[in-house]
Amino acid sequence: MSTPTESDVPTESRGLLERIRASPFLSELLQSRIAVAGLVIIATMVAVAIYSRVQMLFLAAPEGGLTSLRALSEAVSAGPTPVTDSRLGAGVEDRAPPGWAGAAPLDQQLFGTDQQARDIYSRTLYGAWLALKWGTITVGLSTVAGVGLGIVAAYYGDVTDNVIMRTMDVLLAFPSLLLALALVAIFPEDLGLVRAVAALTLVYTPRFARVVRGAALKVLEDEYIDATVALGAADPRVLVRHILPNCLAPITVQSTLNFGLAIIDLAALSFLGFGAQAGTPSWGLMLSNGVEFGLLSGRWWMSFFPGLFLAVTVLGFNLLGDGMRDALDPRMREAID
Repeated sequence: MSTPTESDVPTESRGLLERIRASPFLSELLQSRIAVAGLVIIATMVAVAIYSRVQMLFLAAPEGGLTSLRALSEAVSAGPTPVTDSRLGAGVEDRAPPGWAGAAPLDQQLFGTDQQARDIYSRTLYGAWLALKWGTITVGLSTVAGVGLGIVAAYYGDVTDNVIMRTMDVLLAFPSLLLALALVAIFPEDLGLVRAVAALTLVYTPRFARVVRGAALKVLEDEYIDATVALGAADPRVLVRHILPNCLAPITVQSTLNFGLAIIDLAALSFLGFGAQAGTPSWGLMLSNGVEFGLLSGRWWMSFFPGLFLAVTVLGFNLLGDGMRDALDPRMREAID
């Protein structure tokens, strides 16, 4: 008597891990060198971000350490003060070169110090936490809003489609960064990166709406959608259970590519003074301070290291997005072959 093979086992009886391993998409993705390179870069940056955040919690913890929930709450509410407070007058040289290029010990000033004598190494690492945190919020909000608008426009059509998509066309008519600058001016300045996230969410929503609407229109041509509606399924069930799952491929690719774009746009707004508040270890703000206080005087390290981390992070998401697009689109693979 022959034993059943993996293909003979019903999909319902497989665990989640088994189904993921058997996914042709995952196989294609892991065979792509650019996708694997992107995953390695992103995983490294995530590890750096988590390490810097945990380090800040321990540095900001009250005496006795993080021994209780109250101590953890106090450390969280204190914020990243070790990397935001000025150290001028504390015996630390301002705008000092990296330890391996100057007289300072290597383990104290690996990337040098800025105009407030703050350690650029610690600030750059914590900038990874801020970039990934606010980038995730921006992409998440714009994805939810854009996917909802795109599916509704495709499903109901007529007036609903025209109103939604013409509004999206108006937003897309403006250059993204200029539109973000106009929108960010509406919000109070003390909101910091929150107002930049709100502005970019409005800027990115039309991109998701257009992509999802196109994918949803193709799904609506399938006969099983008509059969589901004929059987009396409610509109929310049709949208969520039948249309949305078949639009996940373009949503996933668009979200990944927009993640890198969100990080660089958040940095651009901070660079121009419309994002992070003064002292915040944002890569864009560090680049701005580096250009203003160090670049013209030869202190290259003030802008080089934040710029390097920013470029590498965005490159990782772009590589992963390209790899996912190739794995999900058979026509793209045929063109490459």
